[in-house]
Amino acid sequence: MAMTDPKQFLTSIFEAAVAAADAELTIRRHLPEKPKGRTIVIGAGKGSAQMAAAFEKAWDGPLEGVVVTRYGFAAPCKRIKIIEASHPVPDANGLEAAKLLLETVSGLSEDDLVVALVSGGGSALLPSPAGSLTLADEIAVNEALLASGAPISAMNTIRKHISGIKGGRLAAAAWPARVVSLVVSDIPGDNPALVASGPTVPDEASRADALRMIETYRIALPANVMAHINSAAADAPQPSDPRFARNEVHVIASAAVSLDAAAEAARKQGVETVILSDAIEGEAREVGGVHAAIAREVAVRNRPFRKPVLILSGGETTVTLRAKGKGGRNSEFLLAFAIGIDGLQGIDALAADTDGIDGSEDNAGAFADGSTVARMHGEGVDAKAMLAGNNAWTAFNAVGDLFVPGPTGTNVNDLRAILVR
Repeated sequence: MAMTDPKQFLTSIFEAAVAAADAELTIRRHLPEKPKGRTIVIGAGKGSAQMAAAFEKAWDGPLEGVVVTRYGFAAPCKRIKIIEASHPVPDANGLEAAKLLLETVSGLSEDDLVVALVSGGGSALLPSPAGSLTLADEIAVNEALLASGAPISAMNTIRKHISGIKGGRLAAAAWPARVVSLVVSDIPGDNPALVASGPTVPDEASRADALRMIETYRIALPANVMAHINSAAADAPQPSDPRFARNEVHVIASAAVSLDAAAEAARKQGVETVILSDAIEGEAREVGGVHAAIAREVAVRNRPFRKPVLILSGGETTVTLRAKGKGGRNSEFLLAFAIGIDGLQGIDALAADTDGIDGSEDNAGAFADGSTVARMHGEGVDAKAMLAGNNAWTAFNAVGDLFVPGPTGTNVNDLRAILVR
């Protein structure tokens, strides 16, 4: 294998994964039948604006609608209104967007069609506090969840039980119109009811499940939030609800498809590839340590895979906040990985979020190799101290190894690519 620039190779693998989830390609393959009545497009998520633009381009009939995306993630649309709001912590723009989405689907008939364009990030972008709860309550819940280390499935089960729009409630509000949900999955296992907390897709998780998860992950929530979750007002509609009988749900892009595309791109460049899993969860630094152990075993003992080889994995890790450093789950994963391969030659890695943003900074992730920790030390940066302080962004920034592709227009979760030469 001739490899002059591992970073360039790993970047090409990331680009292949993102291209496989391209909105124009995936939307065109899943266009619903035209209705007798109106076509209303709604949506939420970090890829929703690009999905809306692609739908406008592919749909040759009249349409109208509104979608909400993260600040800086908008795409030009002529007939669909694009609203930008805050992620990962909700804000007032998201609150107004949620209200507008509910208004947009109200008063429809059974002849009308609602197309829901849903991607990851929609949970934070659609705050809609239920009952007497407020935006401040939703913000407090979101901050507690993000700091808890709970898996995304648990977070979204809790979120839907304090919301007036999640857990299928947006689709219920559109009844008797037919709702077709086109979902870009960023959830391990690709359950569409968990993407963006399922505004148009109900699931069977109950408030008892939500309470159990709050206890399991020791999540401290405001007293009034707990009172709401303990009340019948928190109950979400079930999949058996007749209001969902005519609806359709299609997962149009996922980590599994993107990992397959990334593997094929590597093989075309002469690099054999293995995919560990598209649904890896767990504490980011622990998952990073396990991946480092696998890479070391390949580099030193040529097992369980023969080098040269590209090792791929996807899914969504979590970070339990122990300090107030800068970073995200991919950079934290990679800093733990870099510590685990310190001093070994011939290992290069990229960990990045396919939406282009890892955490709250402008990078998608970072690069690392066997020299990363030593180079950080040369810049006066203690890698282990940075990991302990949830400060991976600062560590990689010090050595110029942040990966900053910009917003990609899709979101199929994290991509981890490890090249052992």
